[in-house]
Amino acid sequence: MKRVVGFALFCVAVGMILALILPNTFVEVLCIILCILAGYNLFCC
Repeated sequence: MKRVVGFALFCVAVGMILALILPNTFVEVLCIILCILAGYNLFCC
């Protein structure tokens, strides 16, 4: 469970950093979707 929470916090941090760097909203949404899918796979497996 600690790994799942750690991974989720890491993805949130990466998403915030990418939102500051990337000017394109589509790329930000794509990164968010990828993080959600990866977190879901880690949580379910």
